[in-house]
Amino acid sequence: MSREMHCPLCDGPGGDFHRDRRRPYLRCGRCLLVWVPPAFLLAPEREKAEYDLHQNRPDDPAYRGFLGRLAGPLLQRLAAGCSGLEFGCGPGPALAAMLREAGHRVSLYDPFYFPNPGALEVCYDFITATEVVEHLHRPGAELERLWALLRPGGTLGIMTKLVRDREAFATWHYKNDPTHVCFFSRDTWNWWAQCHGATAVFPENDVILLRKNAAT
Repeated sequence: MSREMHCPLCDGPGGDFHRDRRRPYLRCGRCLLVWVPPAFLLAPEREKAEYDLHQNRPDDPAYRGFLGRLAGPLLQRLAAGCSGLEFGCGPGPALAAMLREAGHRVSLYDPFYFPNPGALEVCYDFITATEVVEHLHRPGAELERLWALLRPGGTLGIMTKLVRDREAFATWHYKNDPTHVCFFSRDTWNWWAQCHGATAVFPENDVILLRKNAAT
């Protein structure tokens, strides 16, 4: 089996799932991740050019309302004065601002806008990744790195739209963004949580909270 047929999350076997006029999509037979073959991944400069088109300001009430779907359930689970990381925060780290306003300390990391390697060398009580995991070329390695930075009992908060089934995927607008290359389902997150001894909850549509076992 060629490397492009191996899942970038779990290295499991992939098979054809869907094809449109832009690119093909494969699905893993083990974790059910759907992904785009490596030949269709954008070069970094093209990827950043797409991100530069986004207009997400930290003071935009609508954007804050969108992020509140993750911030609300996460804040309910945090003790006072926790330390966290906003991973893949983009040029306007609105979620970090919201969490800081709630009394928490938040570091930033983004490979294009906040390339701060020191932020990936300390441990945190929580880590957030909003509209990030669908962009990852190597989601397995990146999630392992984030999980290793999370203290026992900590929470990894994810926001990404979830795959439902093949029929819905065929007309799904989310797959049309050329920077979206990995697509998770609830089954994928439950599989990942089970492999890592984590607890997965889905408090809102497209929001996933993964709690690290306190004994880890």
